[in-house]
Amino acid sequence: MTIKHVLMIGNPQLRETSIQVTNFDNVTKFDKQFQTILVDLKDTLTHLQKTKKIGRALAAPQIGYLKRIIFMQTSKRTVYMINPVITWKSNELFEVWDSCFSFGVYFFVKIKRHKKIIVEYKDENGIFKKEEFEGDLSELFQHEIDHLDGILATDYLKNNKDIILREEWEKLRN
Repeated sequence: MTIKHVLMIGNPQLRETSIQVTNFDNVTKFDKQFQTILVDLKDTLTHLQKTKKIGRALAAPQIGYLKRIIFMQTSKRTVYMINPVITWKSNELFEVWDSCFSFGVYFFVKIKRHKKIIVEYKDENGIFKKEEFEGDLSELFQHEIDHLDGILATDYLKNNKDIILREEWEKLRN
């Protein structure tokens, strides 16, 4: 099990644009670098979920790989997204309290996200997928795809009063 260090806000690598996974049609189970990234994402996210008691996904740049790869893991589903692209966004927006492992999950920011999106991507086996996501999954994948472009949730802050520490956020939820 490999648990990678998560890059924290302020690290300049989080602001870089990740590169496409190229020659994807030639990627096999024997491609070591690709497989290493997939395993590292899964192991690191599993560890973070156990220790932080929060979180559903992780983007490769957060653990030092500037590749366009995302891993999501919930009790209902796991998914790898390779080279994801949002091809459609609803006009309807909604407010969310968004946090990030790259913030240490110490604070949340209130921002607006599109209520629905359509994402095209390839899975870890190279199979093309096109899915519509709504609500919390729409927000989640917008957040993770932003990481691939060097964008953090804090970039969407409109008001400095829309920041809350995790402890206070948890009180609001109960």
